[in-house]
Amino acid sequence: MNGVESGEQRSMKETDQIQISGMHCAACATRIERIVSKMDGVQGVQVNLTTEKGRITFDKQVVSIQDVIQKIMSIGFKASIAGEQQANTKHHELTVLKWQFIVSALLTIPLAWAMLSHFQWASFVTIPALLLNPLFQFAITIPIQLIIGFQFYERAWLALKSGSANMDTLVVLSTSAAFFYSHYLTFTTLHTPIDPQTIVLFYETSAFIITFILLGKLLEARAKMKTTEAIKKLYQLQTKTATLYAMDGTESPLAVDQLAPGHVIIVKSGEKVPIDGQVLKGNSMVDESLLTGESIPIEKGNGSSVYAGTVNQNGTLIIEVTKRDSETTLSQIIRIVEEAQTSKAPIQQIADKITGVFVPIIIGIALLTFALSYLLLEPATLSSALEKMIAVLIIACPCALGLATPTSVMVGSGRAAQVGILFKEGKFLEVLGKATTIVLDKTGTITKGEPQVTDTYVHDGNERAFFEIVGAVESASGHPIANAIMRAARQRVVKFPQANQAEAIPGYGMQATVNGQQTLISNPTYFMEQKIHIPRDAKRMITKLERAGKTVVVAAIQSRFAGIIAIADELKPSSCSAISRLRKMGIDVMMLTGDNQAAAQSIARKTGINKVQANVPPQRKAEIIQTLQKKRGKVVMVGDGINDAPALTVADVGIAIGTGSDIAIESGDITVIKGDLSKVVEAVKLSKATMTNIKQNFAWAFLYNLICIPFAMFGLLAPWLAGAVMAFSSVSVVLNALRLQKSRI
Repeated sequence: MNGVESGEQRSMKETDQIQISGMHCAACATRIERIVSKMDGVQGVQVNLTTEKGRITFDKQVVSIQDVIQKIMSIGFKASIAGEQQANTKHHELTVLKWQFIVSALLTIPLAWAMLSHFQWASFVTIPALLLNPLFQFAITIPIQLIIGFQFYERAWLALKSGSANMDTLVVLSTSAAFFYSHYLTFTTLHTPIDPQTIVLFYETSAFIITFILLGKLLEARAKMKTTEAIKKLYQLQTKTATLYAMDGTESPLAVDQLAPGHVIIVKSGEKVPIDGQVLKGNSMVDESLLTGESIPIEKGNGSSVYAGTVNQNGTLIIEVTKRDSETTLSQIIRIVEEAQTSKAPIQQIADKITGVFVPIIIGIALLTFALSYLLLEPATLSSALEKMIAVLIIACPCALGLATPTSVMVGSGRAAQVGILFKEGKFLEVLGKATTIVLDKTGTITKGEPQVTDTYVHDGNERAFFEIVGAVESASGHPIANAIMRAARQRVVKFPQANQAEAIPGYGMQATVNGQQTLISNPTYFMEQKIHIPRDAKRMITKLERAGKTVVVAAIQSRFAGIIAIADELKPSSCSAISRLRKMGIDVMMLTGDNQAAAQSIARKTGINKVQANVPPQRKAEIIQTLQKKRGKVVMVGDGINDAPALTVADVGIAIGTGSDIAIESGDITVIKGDLSKVVEAVKLSKATMTNIKQNFAWAFLYNLICIPFAMFGLLAPWLAGAVMAFSSVSVVLNALRLQKSRI
């Protein structure tokens, strides 16, 4: 009953992505997370400031995604299901922001000109009397403060309504203090004989702060658009139409989303392959570089698999569609990259906790600064106290802190996708670089996984009858060893009988009923466990073959020994160098394999692996990894995602070695599209580079505040300069994250 209930609960759980606009600092993202997480039925929420997306996990029986969207909109943000917004929305927002900055800057220029009258070094500059007139300054500041700056008031009010404070709160407090204090002085001295030049006004402070913030936001938005280049390139690989091919040779266009398995299409030279499929006719070289990171084109012929987004270079290919548009390798890659970019690395929790209390603390520091200056340092000098308070409020906006992690995770995961490495969540970018031990599977990971049958021994001498039964059993398995046996069987048998009740024995082999006979094919260890007798001469042969480093499987029919098949597998070209590089990085490399000891030791000697455990079934691999975790810290498992699923799941990071066709391995936290260990090295290096980048961003964000806040408190940082520094601190964080796009891995 409990199993049924847990299954029902899982079926109610759903995760959706939503697009959120209107966020301007880390506090905005934190506020959305805090409020949405309190909704009944919401089980998890992650909001990414950089991507402007939210990832919501919820119980669809209790709450709908539309309810979540309405809640987000009720607190002042725009939200929609990801993908619903038009592609040009971002460009429109950027255009509006650009014109707001231009107008604000043009209106600020006269105020900046008038400000020169306060500096002795600028005494040679002629300043028209009009520019010094308080009414004129008031008139040109109104559009900046109350029209262009209205957005800050609106967002600050919505934040306060929901019981929090954000960057907009600081902007509103600082600019309003400057503007309305100046407004008060302007109209209370309007009909007095006081020389306007002797009145200390702060109109330029208000204008400068808003203008610099807009400039910072403009530069930040442009830089952030570059962080999405990786995902844009993946989207650009998609095509909207395909060319249907009929058996009579006629061709007709059809939308890709209308294609279904079984359709036949034609792809000519220079065209993109629109959907995953299998070549029925034709030969060509296909460029898969943007999908796998492999720069050398791959030869495709009859029976070859081709993938959406790859480019047919020279020949014409007739292709049978094998997947729907939403199920293609490219669609899965895009989904994985988007989810990784939306998710958070654990280190982001530090920033979230700080930004949650940062704004109230800064408001307190600003009020304390005002009080100390007005009451103690410069008694009754309101303008000086006000100036210091404004500088503190504006210098401390937590934008850089909020951008420190998500921008680096976004660029890092995007960079990884470009070279064929898919991080399913941002947290694995952080954890992988901390790994102390990497455990490798053998077959399909260190070796090519395309073994060849090298030796056979049939007990009764009838090889054709033996391979007829063995081939029927192995036809139900997709394991590399089974495929090797099938290739050998097809050379001897034209047609195989039907295998019934076929069942995989994880880590050992296969069993099935063929022609009414129970047939078992497994490694010798399982034979011993089942107490199946193996003749003495067959045992000697098994020992000899295993000492030669070959994998041996034994067959039994009706519980009687029937024969031996020996298989040898070649090392992948990159395995030795990849393992050597991992060891040079200080990572302990270990091999766990279900193969025999002799075969495992043979591979270990060739690759330089010192720690090997052989004859290890899948569940035992998971137990070994759990033991390693207790002794050595973070453990990474690298395997093919089939027999290694338990080990991949329990490891701190599971890396599934894929080949394009098996990209959707659910047990792996990271998927390497091209089945190459050198990509594991690249993934580790990229993880370390991303974490270094995040730490640099954090260091800058913290140091910037630690250094600048005291300067502002003691009046050593003018408010207009504080606005400029604050704006460019955010831009610097994004630009630093963009360096990951050029990182050498």
